Amino acid sequence: MRFAVCNEMFGKKSIEWVFQFAAETGFSGVEIAPFTLAESVTKISRERRKEIRAAAKKAGVEILGLHWLLVSPKGLSMTSLDDEVRKKTLEYFCELIEFCADLGGSIMVVGSPKQRGVPDGIPRDRIWRIARQFFLECVPVAKRRTVTICIEPLAREETNFINTAAEAIKLIDEIASPYFKLHLDVKAMHDEARPIEGIIESSRGYLTHFHANDSNRKGPGLGDTDFLPIFRALKQIGYDGYVSMEPFDYEPDPITIAKDGLAYLKKCHASATL
Repeated sequence: MRFAVCNEMFGKKSIEWVFQFAAETGFSGVEIAPFTLAESVTKISRERRKEIRAAAKKAGVEILGLHWLLVSPKGLSMTSLDDEVRKKTLEYFCELIEFCADLGGSIMVVGSPKQRGVPDGIPRDRIWRIARQFFLECVPVAKRRTVTICIEPLAREETNFINTAAEAIKLIDEIASPYFKLHLDVKAMHDEARPIEGIIESSRGYLTHFHANDSNRKGPGLGDTDFLPIFRALKQIGYDGYVSMEPFDYEPDPITIAKDGLAYLKKCHASATL
């Protein structure tokens, strides 16, 4: 298991600064939110992409992939009933796949709660079919660029579509591609009725990426969430991917959260014997 940090928590710090800080702190990778680099990745030149990739290599960290995919440009939606909006979103999503691969990344986390909802009065199964078709059209591009799209179950307060790991796994089974897998987030799993360890155990064979944060939206170790049983469950299913730190509350400050959070995660990981 390796540890990464998400770049958006550092605000306006340059991506080069984030790479260097991550390496010096002990992270193996950095996960990038595209909106922190540009409103649209189509505005990031080939030369700049090469510079970003080279900066990560120079610092000694891996760019593992992307998350917060559809925050910008404005007006995107994977599940819109408007064909033109959905077409525009599909085109941009495919651009994100290209961008991720150009940076050397291999993971794309599909959170984007506001861009995947079920509109009021619309049958859920209709939106399910729309979402399934959307991802079926993305998968060939992901396969060509060796990028894995990871669907993320999110809490009901954030979205009304794909709220449990079981729902995500159902969609994954229907897509039936090694390039469409599962992402789990600790904060989001707290919204499910099942214990987190049980969710992880039922995700064996599907789980490809993992976000570490507390139920209070702070960094790991800054709330009531005990990560020891979480790491035991991850080890039990043979998970060997990244555990990426993604807090939403940056108190006391991002640097302290990153350093203390990583120390806490490594301690729990080391103690999680089977």
